[in-house]
Amino acid sequence: MAAARWRRRLATRRSLNHGYRVGVGIVGALIVAAGLATIPLPGPGWLTVIAGLFVLATEFTWAERLLEFTKHHVKRWTDWLAGRPVWLRLLITVATAAFVYGVLVATLHMTGVPDWVPGWVPLWR
Repeated sequence: MAAARWRRRLATRRSLNHGYRVGVGIVGALIVAAGLATIPLPGPGWLTVIAGLFVLATEFTWAERLLEFTKHHVKRWTDWLAGRPVWLRLLITVATAAFVYGVLVATLHMTGVPDWVPGWVPLWR
């Protein structure tokens, strides 16, 4: 409740409201950009993109619509997957893990292994 009152008071002051919306836009865009950059790498790339959309959706209608579209399609995918036999879900899981591992290996092969990776990790040096 207090947050809603605070936001309404901020909205009545045009210059503060504009600055706030610009700030939310910048923060949300940075989160989305970080998520997009990390999609091909192991980790929470898509979750980061969705988190950025959540931030943007607090102020922008287009982001709210995009977030609803995304949630709808993720739910359709998970509902479809839940209705499949266990062997198919395991096959999709293994294929996804193999793809992520392949992207990681290809990325490390092209960019080199960082110096902070311990020597016992079996990667190219």
